[in-house]
Amino acid sequence: MDILIGLLIIAIGSFCQSSSYVPINKVKEWSWESFWLVQGVFAWLVFPFLGSLLGVPAGGSLFDLWGAGGAGMSIFYGILWGVGGLTFGLSMRYLGVALGQSIALGTCAGFGTLFPAIFAGTNLFEGNGLILLLGVCITLAGIAVIGYAGGLRAQNMSEERAAVKDFALTKGLLVALLAGVMSACFALGLDAGTPIKEAALAGGVDGLYAGLPVIFLVTLGGFLTNAAYCLQQNVANKSIGDYAKGKVWGNNLVFCALAGVLWYMQFFGLEMGKSFLTGSPVLLAFSWCILMALNVTFSNVWGIILKEWKGVSTKTITVLVCGLVILIFSLVFPNLF
Repeated sequence: MDILIGLLIIAIGSFCQSSSYVPINKVKEWSWESFWLVQGVFAWLVFPFLGSLLGVPAGGSLFDLWGAGGAGMSIFYGILWGVGGLTFGLSMRYLGVALGQSIALGTCAGFGTLFPAIFAGTNLFEGNGLILLLGVCITLAGIAVIGYAGGLRAQNMSEERAAVKDFALTKGLLVALLAGVMSACFALGLDAGTPIKEAALAGGVDGLYAGLPVIFLVTLGGFLTNAAYCLQQNVANKSIGDYAKGKVWGNNLVFCALAGVLWYMQFFGLEMGKSFLTGSPVLLAFSWCILMALNVTFSNVWGIILKEWKGVSTKTITVLVCGLVILIFSLVFPNLF
C-alpha cells in the first residue's frame, strides 16, 4: 500500500508539472522572456522557499541545515540545471508541449539515471551498471523515433493549422536535447545535498519533507541562470517595458504564479512520494525515471488536448505512439532485473 501511495503522489506532482505550461496562453502583452522570468520567481524561489521551511527541525534554521555540507555543490548543479530549465522552456516554444517535453524529459531521464552512477564509480559495462547503460540506449532510441514523428509532423503542417506558432524542428530538437542533458544535473544536485537531508532527519523532520531544503538550493542556482538570460533578452529585444504595463500585471501575475506552483509540485511530490518507497530500493533508486516517464505521458495528453497533433497523418501518430512506448519501456527496463 505504501508503494501505491508513493507512486500516486509522484503522479499527481507530475500531472501538475505537465500542466504548468498551459497558463502561458493566458499571459497578455508580455514577451516570452518576461513571462519566463516572472514565473521563475514563483517556481524557483517563492514556492521552493516556502516548501523548504517544512524541512527545518524545531528550534533550528535553514542556515543550520545548509551548514551540514553539500549546499555549495547543490547550488552549482542548480546553475547547470538552470541552463536545462531555460532551454526546456525554449523547446516548448519551438516544438510544442508534446514533442518538446517528450524529447527533453526522455533525455533528462536517461542521463539523470546515468550521471549519478558514473560519479559514484559504477562500472557501466557489467552488472547493474550495464543495465543502466542499456536503459539509456533504449531511451535514446525512443527519442529518435519521437524526433522522426516530429519530422513527419513538420511535413504535414501548414501555417493555417499550425498549433505551435514558432515551430522549428531542427532548432527545437537541438534545444530539447541540450535541455534534457543539463536538466539531469537536478538529480546530481539532490545527491550533493544528501548531508542536508540527513541532518533534517536527524533533527526529527518527517521524511516527507526532509529533502525540501535541498530542492530550494538547486532551484536557487537555476533561477540565477534564467534571470541573467531573461534580463539580457529583455534588453536585447527591448522588452524591458513589459514590466511597466500596469494594466496586465494583475492577470499576468496570477497566471505566472499558477505556472510556478504547478511546476514546483513535481519535485514537492517526488520528495514526498520517495518517503513511501523506502521499502523498495529498486523503485526508490529509479524514482527520478518514474517522474520523467509520467511527465512525458501527461505532456502528450496535454499536446492532444491543445490540438498540437491535429491534422497529421495516421502514420505520424503511429510513429509517435511507438516512440512513447519505447521511451516509457526504457524507464522501467532497469526494474526488470
